[in-house]
Formats: sequence, structure tokens, C-alpha cells
Amino acid sequence: MSTFVVIGGDAAGMSAASKAKRDDPDIDVVVFEKGEWVSYGACGLPYYIKGEIQSLQDLVSVTPEEFRRERDIDLRTEHEVVDIDPADRTVRAQSDEETVVQEYDHLLVATGARAITPPIDGLDLPGVYTLGSMSDGKQLREYVARARSEKDLMQPDRGPACQFLEQCTGPVGIVGGGYIGVEMAEALAANGFEVHLFQRGDRVLKAFSDATSEAVLEHLADQDVAVYLEAEVASLDGDGTVQAVVTEDNRVPVEMVLVGTGVRPRTKLAEDAGIQLGETGAIATDEYRETNLPDVYAAGDCAEARHVVTGELAYVPLALTANRHGRAIGQTVAGEPTKGGGIAGTAAVKAFEMEAARTGILDHQEARKAGFDPMTDTIEAKSRAGYYPEGGTVLVTLTVDRPSGRVLGGSLASEYGEGAVHRSHALVGAVTEGISASELANYDLAYAPPFNTTWDPVLTAAKVIDGRRQSSES
Repeated sequence: MSTFVVIGGDAAGMSAASKAKRDDPDIDVVVFEKGEWVSYGACGLPYYIKGEIQSLQDLVSVTPEEFRRERDIDLRTEHEVVDIDPADRTVRAQSDEETVVQEYDHLLVATGARAITPPIDGLDLPGVYTLGSMSDGKQLREYVARARSEKDLMQPDRGPACQFLEQCTGPVGIVGGGYIGVEMAEALAANGFEVHLFQRGDRVLKAFSDATSEAVLEHLADQDVAVYLEAEVASLDGDGTVQAVVTEDNRVPVEMVLVGTGVRPRTKLAEDAGIQLGETGAIATDEYRETNLPDVYAAGDCAEARHVVTGELAYVPLALTANRHGRAIGQTVAGEPTKGGGIAGTAAVKAFEMEAARTGILDHQEARKAGFDPMTDTIEAKSRAGYYPEGGTVLVTLTVDRPSGRVLGGSLASEYGEGAVHRSHALVGAVTEGISASELANYDLAYAPPFNTTWDPVLTAAKVIDGRRQSSES
């Protein structure tokens, strides 16, 4: 009987553990998780803080007790692995009560990522938060409740959360204009806070197209979120607690600050064991997710993966990748070698009453580095038939390779519910399969007046950029 040891109890780790045990019930599966939570949806934390989700427990897919009782997995929460000995094939884990040395035949390192700590003075002040764990989400939700209880001022209804929560006020700062920053701007504004968002670069959501970023920026302004672009935060000031965000040009009074400037892979444990890192700084693996050490695998937010467009290794920490790669490792460990598959960098975000999605390669510099000659075009089209009584518009940006017409990437934005995210799925297929814009224009997409126009906006965008590409060649 073999033993499969997993370090890390979230998406990649528990997917691998569950799949291995399901495919080979005789395998011993031992999971070490340093925290109390496992198999939870961290992506839902902004909506818990907002108030749309009422309990942290609602974000848990499978409880520790269910893993132990129903799936026969030896799950040890609040056990931190502090050492991997590949020569002896053991890991050493510590808890408050004990030190455990566990042998393994197969090992998965799924240690996740940590929030980036930017070089800003004052990060240790009370009232400064990050959002990288369930505990962080709990603290932020408590801050919202505490602020409400301390203030009597009532604000106008700012969204669905006001149906559940009392309202509060007060200026708050968000450092970082990526996914977390935009989602938390909505969550806090919906609870009546005056939101100030600081972005070091010249646009929010920099992984998306310029057109999508600009549309989201305009919508944030419509929702009374003050956005400061090219505003690198120099310090957080305060006497006893955070009281201001300081940039080169401004000193903005705040009562709380959320720092959401991205994540970095947790790799120290792996490095100390002799596991190699890739150029991205994340753990390097082969296509089966195996590291340079035999029978030692890596997956999730600590590991890199191969991009389907460039063919190069990339670090794009996203939930589906972690689940998919974890499942493949579990299947491999159970006796059926399975490749983890590539990534396209597909992601989506909700910003108040807007939705946006992106996939593939949009940045021209990155595309040129991979050997392409990129061109980009953006169209705006109706989301539903013109005569249908509802609907809005969809903004579609496509980036293609000029010589071949190959679709390299896409970015979409629409009013919430008007289909930007679901339309992105067609672009994921195009990007993954490496088809041309002319081939994409011939996709047989579904049509009905309540859902789209006869020529869906994605098809229209493909026709427009392919026509422009061909014109430039003549």
C-alpha cells in the first residue's frame, strides 16, 4: 500500500487528495494544512465582506469532517509542514501539540501564494488589512460591522448589501487596482464607505485590454469611487491607527486601508528541499506536474504552468488551474498518468454593474517576445436583438497575429448580466486551439433575441479585425 502526502488543503491539494482516493481506495492519503480551513472559495470573500454571503462556512465546499469521514482522507488541520527530506522520503509537520514525521511514496506541494507586501511605510499600523485567507475575510467583515456600530450616520442605499446590513460611512483606502481592489471597492461602497482606490500604473485591471480597463474606470467613477492613477503609495500615516494614504501628490485621510497588490508563490519549503523554481519564481514542473525530484509534484498558486499561446512557462494563479492540475496529479498518483494541461490566463471580474473577462495574450510587448506581430481592434455592439425590450452593449477587444490571423487574446466588458463573461468562453476555445480570426468569425454560435444579435458581438469583432488585417496586407 502506498502513501500520498499532500502539503496544503485548498483547491489543488484537496482536489488531488480526493481524486487519488476515489480512483484508488487502497492508497493512504495524508493532508497537512497549517490553518483551520480547507477546500474553501477565497474568490467569494469580497462578497462575504459585502454582505451578499452571510457566513464564512458558505464558502467551504467540503468540511474537514466530511473529508475524514466520507472520503477516508487523513486530514490534519493546524499542522504546518516545516521540512521535506527527499532522501528519506519524509515530511516533518508541527502543531501546537505535536511534531509529526510522515513517510511518503508520492508528495504534492500545494503551498499556495502569499499577499505581496509592497515597500510602504506604515503597513504594520492597526487598520491595515490584506485579503488572502479566510481569517483576513473574517477580520474585514468584523471591521465593517464595527464601523457600523460606531456611527449613527445613515447613507443612501448603495446596493444589495444594504438589504442585509446596517449602513456605515467613513473614508477607506484600497491600494491596488487589480481583481481584489476592484471587487473590494464594490464591497465597501455597497456598505456606504467613501472609497479611494490607488493604482501605481496608468489603468486599473492591467491584465485586460485598454478599452476594458477604461470602461471599468469610468464605471467606478459613476459609482463615486475615487481612483488615483499613477499614484504610487509612499506611506500609510497614522498615530495609533492608520489615518491617511500618502502619495507623491496627495495625502488622503482614511480610516482603514486594504492592500491588494497581488500575490507571490510560497516556495521556501520547496526550495529548502532542493525543488527547482522556474524563471517565473514559482515551482517548475513537467507536463505531469512533477518537479525535478522523483514522485514530488507541485500545483496551485505555488507552481508555474505552460501558456497555450506563447508555449512559454507562466505564473497565473487562478482557481480553475489549481483544481484541474490537482485532479490530474491525483489521477497520476492513483496509477493513470495524466497531464495537467496548459493555461490561457482566463479570468473574469464584476465591478458594480459591470462584468469583464479576458483570455490569452493582449499585451503587444509580450506577444512580440513570443514571436508574433500583434494587432488589436475593439468594437462595441448590442448584447441582444435591437427590437428586444431589454439589453445593453458589449465591448469586445481582439488581439491577433497580423501575418497568420491567429487569435492571441481577447477582452470583453458589458453591463452586468449582458454576457461579457459567457461570451469569453468562445474566445478561450479560439485561443487554446490556435485558430484564426476568420475561422472564429465562422463559429456557429447560438442565437435568440433575448441573448444576442444574429451576429454575436464576438463574431462581429472577429470579422472586423480580420478585414482590417487583410486590408493592411494589400
